[in-house]
Amino acid sequence: MTGTTASRDVVPLRTAVWTWFLISLQTFGGPAGQIAVMQRTLVDEKRWISQRRFLHALNYCMLLPGPEAQQLAVYVGWLLNGRRGGLIAGTLFVLPGMVALLALSIIYVAYGDTTAVAAVFAGLAPAVVAIVAQAVVRVGKRALHHPALIGLACAAFVALALFGVPFPIVIAAAAGIGWALSRLAPHVIHAPTDTADDGPAPLISDDALHHERPSAGRNIKVLGISLLLWTIPVAAVALLTGVHSTFTTQGLFFSGTALVTFGGAYAVLAFVAQRAVEVYGWLSAGDMVRGLALAESTPGPLIMVVQFVAFLGAYHHPGGLDPWLAGVIASLLTTWVTFVPCFLFIFLGAPYVERLRHNTALSAALTGITAAVVGVIANLALYFATHTLFAATGERQFGPLHLTLPEFGSIQPVALGITAIAAVLVFGLKWTMLRVLGVCAVLGIAAAAIGLPVG
Repeated sequence: MTGTTASRDVVPLRTAVWTWFLISLQTFGGPAGQIAVMQRTLVDEKRWISQRRFLHALNYCMLLPGPEAQQLAVYVGWLLNGRRGGLIAGTLFVLPGMVALLALSIIYVAYGDTTAVAAVFAGLAPAVVAIVAQAVVRVGKRALHHPALIGLACAAFVALALFGVPFPIVIAAAAGIGWALSRLAPHVIHAPTDTADDGPAPLISDDALHHERPSAGRNIKVLGISLLLWTIPVAAVALLTGVHSTFTTQGLFFSGTALVTFGGAYAVLAFVAQRAVEVYGWLSAGDMVRGLALAESTPGPLIMVVQFVAFLGAYHHPGGLDPWLAGVIASLLTTWVTFVPCFLFIFLGAPYVERLRHNTALSAALTGITAAVVGVIANLALYFATHTLFAATGERQFGPLHLTLPEFGSIQPVALGITAIAAVLVFGLKWTMLRVLGVCAVLGIAAAAIGLPVG
């Protein structure tokens, strides 16, 4: 494969834009649902790309930090229409969710303390507890195919929940353990594989898809432009508002989280919640749970919840600006630094996908990380459950153990009841996420209407 097809669209650009826009309106249900929408549209209906090529791209995206579904959109957009196709696909994938969540953030701050809105969130927060618990089970079934990996997941949970080990250290250690296991016990790392269904025959051959020859010059150009686009907004707010302002802190913090979001948004949200709530004071634990509920109910990647976190943080610490303007600026800045790296990873790495796909050391490290992610998500579920089901918690220190324990006298019966119902809907009846959120919101309103305490 030589040269590049950069100047030629494999499918008409206008058709591609409209298709990606329609896909963006259906991106509910987390990465599994988002990937399923793209597969149905691009592989089964449009037949623009083969099933094997689609999975090949997905395998690469799974190796990267960040939202794999959005990165997959960038990758397939690049295959169909070059770099501009990747930019369009990736941008449209997040745009509806960004606009919706920004609007909901404004509504939450403006009316969140009213009885009706509080009742809605009293129902949504327990639903989130059940949804995150489902994520633990779902990811665990896929990732923990050997007792050693189960042990790694448990170790990650204990390190985070009991010893307060920083999230990046847990992830780095898991990568090292995964690599070591591949050398000492390869059977632990390599899961049984099933033969993939080839799907319908594509209308466009693999050879006709966009490709670029990797070169040092190309890499320097892509890396340089991407890093400038990534860092200039953060540098600008640092110059205009100061290096210690909320905007600069958020720009740097969320730039960092964009690089460690392996295993999906759930994996990093416990770290984000802990820092945003306990270190920076941008929002409360209850706000964090409600923000996740809002992100779950809007299209696009779940990591978009960081936009909500940034909005509330800047609104509460505007640094001399109008709080509403500060919230909007922080929201847009955080969205920018969160998703620009996704484009960088695809445009820089796509020509090397075949080599990366067969890199056993890298695959082993990611297997270790994926196992640890199960423990990380379990810790997130515990965090949300504690702050949703109990009105008060306390910090306890027992030697190296650092525990956040609920005050059992502060249990909230309404939240407990709605959580139980949500668990039945999620695990028993296998309802979709949006249906569960809708029913639980109605239950919260009903509880408030009959006079039950929902706050």
